[in-house]
Amino acid sequence: MSFPYSTLMIQGTTSDAGKSTVVAALCRLLKRRGVRVVPFKPQNMALNSAVTADGGEIGRAQALQAIAAGLAPHTDMNPILLKPSSDIGAQVIIHGKVRAEMNARDYHQYKTVAMQAVLESHDRLLQQYDCVMVEGAGSPAEINLRDRDIANMGFAEKVDCPVILVADIDRGGVFAHIVGTLSCLSESERRRTIGFVINRFRGDIKLLEPGLEWLEQQTGKPVLAVLPYLHGLFLDAEDAVQPVQASRGAFRVAVPSMPRMSNHTDFDALRAHPDVDLHFVREGQPIPQADLIILPGSKNTRGDLAWLRAQGWEAHIQRHLRYGGKVIGVCGGFQMLGREVTDPLGMEGKAGVSPALGLLDMATEMSPEKRLMQVQGVCAFGDTQAPVSGYEIHMGVSTGGALATPAFFIEGRPEGALSADGQILGTYLHGLFDTPQAISALLQWAGLNSDNTVDTSALREASLDRIADATQPLLDALIALK
Repeated sequence: MSFPYSTLMIQGTTSDAGKSTVVAALCRLLKRRGVRVVPFKPQNMALNSAVTADGGEIGRAQALQAIAAGLAPHTDMNPILLKPSSDIGAQVIIHGKVRAEMNARDYHQYKTVAMQAVLESHDRLLQQYDCVMVEGAGSPAEINLRDRDIANMGFAEKVDCPVILVADIDRGGVFAHIVGTLSCLSESERRRTIGFVINRFRGDIKLLEPGLEWLEQQTGKPVLAVLPYLHGLFLDAEDAVQPVQASRGAFRVAVPSMPRMSNHTDFDALRAHPDVDLHFVREGQPIPQADLIILPGSKNTRGDLAWLRAQGWEAHIQRHLRYGGKVIGVCGGFQMLGREVTDPLGMEGKAGVSPALGLLDMATEMSPEKRLMQVQGVCAFGDTQAPVSGYEIHMGVSTGGALATPAFFIEGRPEGALSADGQILGTYLHGLFDTPQAISALLQWAGLNSDNTVDTSALREASLDRIADATQPLLDALIALK
């Protein structure tokens, strides 16, 4: 089958309208039909990222979409990645590599340079694939960002591609979102909007039909599909932590939801485990009793360390350890477990030194070089040498006596640290729970003996197939529209 669009862009009336999943679903559907399709997002702002086969860094959503398309993630799929380090500043990553740390105003001026990187990647993908399936960012109705826009209509106008607008009916106000968004667009931008998708619908479609008819009369554009609300999906989140968490198992895991927490997808496998009850603890919430505390990755280790102390976590962790509890630190969380974190060049904000939690004999110094690598290895604890795989994505070098007792052996080299009393484990390895054998070994180390396992790859593939099946009406409508 041929697909009538060489480039098609999916934009949303709001953030989290479902753009990422619609792109992933269309990629999976086209792959099934033999179309060489590739996902693309010109600019992404997210703290969840993935390491690519070509040694770069892209948004986690584009890595998921690549899996849907049957491809290895590549930096051209997300040429511009912004990783916020404060409310007004972010690390700017171009073609997978850190280019600079900029505040919002400086980056806005820099967008003319960034657009060239976007167009270069798009051109390369066009030469290799039948269809480039593009995801926008946020909403095209953000008037304050229209000048130099590279993420939504600015890109669509530059490459002259059609646009589908997605709106989330579960939020409410779906008709206002669509009509209001169109009213904020220029005439040429409205013309290139070929139709709408109403996402996350639940209920009787007959009750929605009068609204659909009104919408088409008001706008002169078709509603291409109404997609259902799907429960129980296992898909990598682009950024925000999902607010709903099922409490299932008896083994309690607590994760502080720090302001600059990164790659919280590390914990998706734990959330899916039937014997685990995992809670992200937000600011101001009481810290629950737990069997295991995990300090997650961070885009601003010293800033999140200060937040951790202000929320009372330091004293709670000390008490947790005194009563025999276990602690895992991942990446930035690993750095927090040492004696101090030094940032002489101000790589994550203001230069300086912060005393860390002092739980491991280790110190970390931030450096301009970022380590990006997909890795495989084995667990250094337990009796089985369980296989583990994942990726490293961090700035900073850690040194100290704690590293003499590693947590893992990664391709023959020692990695991470395990405390002498066996209560604390630290690692730079993201995705450490994703391998079925590794999650079993880690939970056993933490005190849970269970015959249940979680295969994140199988869960992800099943969810991609579910969203693809549900999105079939959209593909049919697109083909008929052309």
